[in-house]
Amino acid sequence: MVPESSLILMAVDAVLGIVIPVCLSVYLVRKHHARLSTILIGAGTFILFALVLESILHQLVLKGPHGASILDNTLRYAIYGGLAAGIFEETGRFLSMKFLMKKEPSEPLPGIAYGIGHGGVEMLIIFGITMINNLAISALINAGQVDVIFSKVPEEAVAQLQAQLDQLQALGAGPLLIGLWERISALVLHLGLSMLVWVAVRKGGKWLWLFPAAIVLHALVDAGAVLLQKSVGMVPLELIVTAEAIAVAAMGYTLAKKL
Repeated sequence: MVPESSLILMAVDAVLGIVIPVCLSVYLVRKHHARLSTILIGAGTFILFALVLESILHQLVLKGPHGASILDNTLRYAIYGGLAAGIFEETGRFLSMKFLMKKEPSEPLPGIAYGIGHGGVEMLIIFGITMINNLAISALINAGQVDVIFSKVPEEAVAQLQAQLDQLQALGAGPLLIGLWERISALVLHLGLSMLVWVAVRKGGKWLWLFPAAIVLHALVDAGAVLLQKSVGMVPLELIVTAEAIAVAAMGYTLAKKL
C-alpha cells in the first residue's frame, strides 16, 4: 500500500509541477510583456535537444560496447551525464537564441523568458506529468489492481515495473518534498544559464566565452549532484545545488543587465 500522505503529496507535486511554469509564463507575458513565442522556443528547444537528441546519444552510448563501463563507474557516469546534458542543452540554447530570437531586444527579459520556457517545460514533463503517472499507479496499487498493471507491460519490463512499484510503496514525504525543491532549483539554474548564453549571443566577441562557460557550469552541477548524492544525503545535496543555481542565476542576471 502507498501511504495516504504520499498520495496527497504526489497530487500537490503534480499540480505545482504544472502550475509553477504556467503561472510564471503568464506573469512574464502579461506583466512584463514578454513574447509567448520566446517561452515556447525555450520549451521546444529543451524537448528537441534534451528529450530527443540527447536521448538518442544515450541509447547509442549506454547500450553500446562501452555502456557497461560507464554505468558501472560512478565517476565516469557523472562526467558523461554532466557533459551530455551541458553540451546538448546549452548548444540548443545558443542556436535557438542566435537564429530564432533575432527580433528580441537586447535586455535581460528575453533571456529570462527563454529560461522559463526551457526549465519550465522540463519541470512540467519530468516532474508534473511523472507525478500524475505515479499517482495513477499508486491508486491502482491501493485498489488491489496490480495485476492490471502487469498485464499491460511486456515480459522484459516486468522486473523494472516491480522495482517501480516497490519504490512507490516505500516512498515517504521527504523524497516527495525534496523532489519539488530540486525542480525549483533546476528552474533557477536554467534561468541563470539562459541569461549567460543570451549575453554570449547578443554581445558576441569577447563575451562568447560565456557559451562554453555555460556548458561547463551545467556539467559541473549535474556531475556534482551524481557524485555527492550517496555521500552527503538528500538535504545537504539540495542545499548545495540550490546555492549553485542561485549563484549562476545572479551571475547571469548581472551580466544580462549590461546588455
